Amino acid sequence: MKLLLVCNAGMSTSMLVQKIETVAKERGLELQIIAVPLTTATDIMNEWDIVMLGPQVRHCLKKLQESSTGVPIEVIEMRDYGTMNGANVLDHALRVLGK
Repeated sequence: MKLLLVCNAGMSTSMLVQKIETVAKERGLELQIIAVPLTTATDIMNEWDIVMLGPQVRHCLKKLQESSTGVPIEVIEMRDYGTMNGANVLDHALRVLGK
């Protein structure tokens, strides 16, 4: 699975990337994941299986959906983002992708 995380500058989400990678490894899941700033997202988002937005950029959801070629775009729950709950974020992505 290819998971793209998007936030304002790509910095805060990079911590979440590490948490998600740890959970995926523990579960034996093959995962490619990166965090990028919003300004980069539209250029690369259609190369990923799913895009997940940090809550601070949720206001850009509609604009990104309009630029999507069918890639699902979801907003990370505020609580999961704030607590850096990689397991819940990964589970959300898997549910959306039907895995």
